[in-house]
Formats: sequence, structure tokens, C-alpha cells
Amino acid sequence: MEYLFFMCGFGLLGIIILAVIVSPPIFIVKQQTVAVVERFGKFARIATPGLQFKIPVIDNISGRLSLRVKQLDVRAETKTLDNVFVHVIVSVQFYVIPEKVYDAFYKLLNAEVQINSYVFDVVRARVPSIKLDDLFEKKDEIATAVKNELNETMTGFGFNILNALVTDIEPDKKVKEAMNEINAAQRLRVAATEKGEADRILKVKAAEADAQSKALQGKGIADQRKAIIEGLKESVEEFQKGVEGSTSQDVMNLVLLTQYFDTLKEVGQNSATNTILIPHSPGGLNDLAAQVRDAIITGNQVTKTR
Repeated sequence: MEYLFFMCGFGLLGIIILAVIVSPPIFIVKQQTVAVVERFGKFARIATPGLQFKIPVIDNISGRLSLRVKQLDVRAETKTLDNVFVHVIVSVQFYVIPEKVYDAFYKLLNAEVQINSYVFDVVRARVPSIKLDDLFEKKDEIATAVKNELNETMTGFGFNILNALVTDIEPDKKVKEAMNEINAAQRLRVAATEKGEADRILKVKAAEADAQSKALQGKGIADQRKAIIEGLKESVEEFQKGVEGSTSQDVMNLVLLTQYFDTLKEVGQNSATNTILIPHSPGGLNDLAAQVRDAIITGNQVTKTR
């Protein structure tokens, strides 16, 4: 009898040892993680981070949930109002609400599949009412609509939507190339317009500068001639005072003769000058003086008739 009790006790001890080996009573839960403990298949409690205990065989860890923020990238294909097919990439950031771990674990089999479905639904409901050119400007509106729709639904399942971002909009390759060509053509047109305007301004400025240059040149010539006349006038007056009986005609002939020989001197000093000299006898100065005098008289008569 005692032997029978001994064997029964030994067998029970073996079962307990085996149970402890198969289902240890001690387990560890990592930071930002919770463990769901069930007892005989029924929810018992939520184990928080740290060292935890459970009853071997009776208690069982059904699963673990991370409380960290996760990101799910959803690529949804749809078409715009102007019948252009695009891929809209939406990044959804979400996390498990610590107070609703039970709902997050038991109500949804796969939260990511659920979120993916809602993103598809919102994108395909919004984008077809927007033209392609406006879609890039209204991507924030789409992101806000996705976040509001998901928050309204996923909160009841124990998840909170931190943010929803439309990270990219990809039209068809041919459409993208056409858009780039249109943009390039517009920029070339603007560049051509600006270049034409710059050329016009340069030509106007050059014409203004040329006109000012000619005006200054004419003024310079006029001043030069005025100075020459004043100098000749003073020379005539001084010569008449110094030489008694001399006339203005004598002074003019002397000035012309001096200028004539100065010119010959300048020509002779320049060895590289190719100059053809016309007959230049001193007596020819009378003809030259007569021509200058006739020109002055004619100019004065024309001025008086005006």
C-alpha cells in the first residue's frame, strides 16, 4: 500500500515537473509590449512589461501586442476626373491604445488588412472627382479624409491613427513624360520672351547712346568752330593793332598760309603717309581765301533770308 502511494506521489511529481518544463510559470514582457494571458482558453488578464508569473498548464500566453507606432504604406490605383490613371501612395501611422488592448487583440484578426481596405475606399472615392493638375495641390485634403475615416472606425477596434500622409502621386509613365514636355515648352517660351525683351532693351540703349554720342559730337564740333572763330577774331584785331595799314584780308591770308605750311609739315613728318599733293603754289592761297570768303558771304545771306 505504501508502495502504491509512493508511486502515485512520484508520478504526480513527475507530471508537475513536466508541466513546469512545458509551461514555465515565469515569463518576461518587453518594454512597449503587452501579453494577453488566457486561463483555460478564456481571457484572464493583460501582462505589462517586466517579470510576470502564471499558473503552469492552467494559464497560457495567447499572444503579444506591441504598443509602438507602426507605419503601413498603401499603394492605391485609381483615376482622376480627366481619366488619368495614377498610383496614390498613402503612409498610415497607427498604434494600439493601451487601454484597449483587449479590443485590438480580439476584435480584429489583421489590423493592417482593415486599414488597407479603408485607405483604398477613401482614395477611390475622392480622387475621381479631382483633375490631375489639382491632385498634387489637394493631396493634404485626401490625407485628412483618410485619417478621419480611419480614426472613426479603428478607434472602436482599439487602434489610434496618429497620422496619414500622401507621400507620392505617380501618374502613368507616358502622362508624366507629357507633363514634363509641357512644362519644358512653357519654360522655353518664357525664356524666349525674356531674351527678346533683353535684346530690345540693349538695342534701345545702344540707339540712345549713339544719339547722345552724336549730339555731343556735334556740340563739340560747334564749340570747336566757335573757338576757332573767336581765335581768328582776336588774331585779326591784334594783328591790325600791331601792323599799321593792314586789313582783315591780309590777316586771313597770313593765317591760311600758316595753316597750309603746318599741314605740309605734319604730312612730311609721317613716313608712313601715302598722300597725293595737289599743286600748292603760294599764289594759290588767294584762290583758297576767295573760296572761304565766298562761302561765308553766301552763308550769311542764307541766314538773313530765313
